[in-house]
Amino acid sequence: MTTRDEGVLPPVLLGLTAVTGLVDAVSYLALGHVFTANMTGNVVFLGFAVAGAPGLSVARSGTAVAAFFMGAVIGGRMAAGMSGRRRDRWTSAAFAAEAALFLAATAVALGYGRGLSNEPARLYAVIVLTGLAMGIRNATVRKLAVPDLTTTVLTLTLTGLAADSSLAGGSNPRWVRRAASVGTMFVGAAVGAWLLGHSLALVLSLCALVSAGCATAAFVGVAPDGRAG
Repeated sequence: MTTRDEGVLPPVLLGLTAVTGLVDAVSYLALGHVFTANMTGNVVFLGFAVAGAPGLSVARSGTAVAAFFMGAVIGGRMAAGMSGRRRDRWTSAAFAAEAALFLAATAVALGYGRGLSNEPARLYAVIVLTGLAMGIRNATVRKLAVPDLTTTVLTLTLTGLAADSSLAGGSNPRWVRRAASVGTMFVGAAVGAWLLGHSLALVLSLCALVSAGCATAAFVGVAPDGRAG
């Protein structure tokens, strides 16, 4: 990673981490107890649903997994298709695609209040659109490989904070970045849950706005020929 990338990518990825919190609030609280960003939790929900646990749905969780998978395929192809070209372009293109999918989800949810439980076609459309968006993003972030900023998974981040801390005899490497990642997802989730009290479309539009801002920042700030690592 170049010095220029080191300057812009961490705040961009932290912004996207906050979006993950917003998406988790939308998917779990408004789309029928499903995750479209966190596939670890969603696969567990799918297992619970298969076992007949109340309040969960094989169809909803399965749709989220499938949409995320397809999004990751698209994100992987975007990265591979632009290999050797300007990295700022494919990175920003992937984040812009995420923003566009969130904008489409906003349009689907517009005018339907805080949830879509009585509108199954729209509910599944939002699951698919947000799942695709998060799959594209995860494939892109994986390719960028910025340490401690996966934008969706905090288990290893929290483990690193504890295992590398002075309490464990470590030197606290990148503790600010790790703590910021946890904090931004927490804030995103809290803001998302609060805004859902007003409108589902409002939360989705905020996801689109932040993702678009991150796409713009990536296009302007990422080094054209930088190498991730």
